[in-house]
Amino acid sequence: MLTELENRLNLLELKCRHPVEHLLAGEYRSVFHGRGIEFEDIRPYQAGDDVRAMDWKITARTGEPHIKRFIEEREQFIYLLVDVSASMLHGTDGNKRKTMAEVSALITLAAIKNQDRVGLIMFSDKIEQVIPPAKGRNHAMRIMDQLMNFQPTSKGTNLTEMLSRFGQIAHKQSVAFVVSDFLTEDYLSELQTLAFRHDINAIHITEKQLDPTDAAGLVRIADAESDELSIIDAKAERDHSTMNQQQLRQTMMESRVNLLDLEVGSNCVEALSGFFQSRLPQTTNETGG
Repeated sequence: MLTELENRLNLLELKCRHPVEHLLAGEYRSVFHGRGIEFEDIRPYQAGDDVRAMDWKITARTGEPHIKRFIEEREQFIYLLVDVSASMLHGTDGNKRKTMAEVSALITLAAIKNQDRVGLIMFSDKIEQVIPPAKGRNHAMRIMDQLMNFQPTSKGTNLTEMLSRFGQIAHKQSVAFVVSDFLTEDYLSELQTLAFRHDINAIHITEKQLDPTDAAGLVRIADAESDELSIIDAKAERDHSTMNQQQLRQTMMESRVNLLDLEVGSNCVEALSGFFQSRLPQTTNETGG
């Protein structure tokens, strides 16, 4: 008999698999289509072979013409770098975590369908969990289970340490999705360094904004990571949140990082589809007149 956790995991897979099969997989493949060609082996030259592939060193050493063979390198290494700090997991009604888990599951399933290897790094103010990149449905289910159920040991956030660890793990050029609310600072230098080598994408999980007509008055809140209580002005906090979001966009643009703002509870399929489409090469049709 299935446990409640197994039921939740199966429901998440069912919810995500249909849009992946019918929409996201194709868009994902169009954006993340491999890195070119890689060397396979050397063999004797045969009539009709492209002489540009000739290996002149082996040819000179053996006295017989040899060519290099290459294969198209389609397999990608995809990393989910997921924030599991208290601010991400202790949102209203757990919806922040649900949104994080769903968008990460969609990426995982799209990558697995494309025969890519998917890895997971979960972090708070330290590295909480690392699952090395691998393929297959069982591997995808393991990642999805961790996204839904993993319980971190720390509450804080340290993006710099996580980015440094990713840089140590990802020896080959990789695609990374950083899923976080980005309520931390001092990670810009590490991010820019990684973005120079890897394809870095940021998924910014945001709380639903208050209606401007309601955003007034004093509100008592508790900081999820420090447990400190404070009284804030709701309108000032809303303005501060808007300013932080604008600064994050500027930071990501300067770092050459692709950014998706994803509001808690929103349609992850539509958001991810729009994000993939925005990354496709833009074509223009020129008409006379």
